[in-house]
Amino acid sequence: MNTSTIPYQVRGEEMLGFLAYKESPEPRPALVISHAWRGQDDFAREKAIALAELGYVGFAADVYGNGINASNDEESMELMLPLFEDRKLLQDRIKGAVDVVKNLPQTDATRIAALGYCFGGLTVLELLRSGADIRCIVSFHALLADVLGEVKAKRPANQKIQASSALFLHGHDDPMVSETDIKKVQYELDEAQVDWQFHTYGHTMHAFTNPLATEANKGIVYQPMSARRSWQSMENFLTEQFNLDREMVH
Repeated sequence: MNTSTIPYQVRGEEMLGFLAYKESPEPRPALVISHAWRGQDDFAREKAIALAELGYVGFAADVYGNGINASNDEESMELMLPLFEDRKLLQDRIKGAVDVVKNLPQTDATRIAALGYCFGGLTVLELLRSGADIRCIVSFHALLADVLGEVKAKRPANQKIQASSALFLHGHDDPMVSETDIKKVQYELDEAQVDWQFHTYGHTMHAFTNPLATEANKGIVYQPMSARRSWQSMENFLTEQFNLDREMVH
């Protein structure tokens, strides 16, 4: 396993991505991982390594810049809200990571996808909305709303979705996503002719893939069965999207 920190810039700001891959005689499909609201942390980097173990190139993006990580909810909100509001900036941040990955010698630039967790799930949805040239997105327990408290998202006009497929993996008991939010996104994807799937897991709250999620009073709880099932759904989806034999991926 090869891992390294990859510096890159977006709008003149320094970003620190995390790259993981296994040696291969040929370029491989790549996954850009968008982190949750705490920033690019061990969880995001471990996902990059896990994807590399499957045979992909894994790249954990740095959406906040300069490798910043929040240590509490207040800091997380301060980092997230400006990007939640300015969706063009959020799109540029994640597209910058995609551009880095496309130019890596280990990567097949025609087979790029993105996956994200929580705020990162929203980030990859915005990547889709931006018209980025990617194969598909996978979203784990995403935030899907355009309004958070008193902050309303400002989305660019006249953008056209290009990617053909999207997979959303969602907890039925997630208090951070309303049925209205879900229906609005599904309608948007229908209008754009996206081949979408929405998998909903019963008895499952927000952040269900993260073993550190233990705040039941906030609806943030790790659910190992749903985590396992959603990862398997992701594997199946990516195999289909990249048109790879399982023997080649594993």
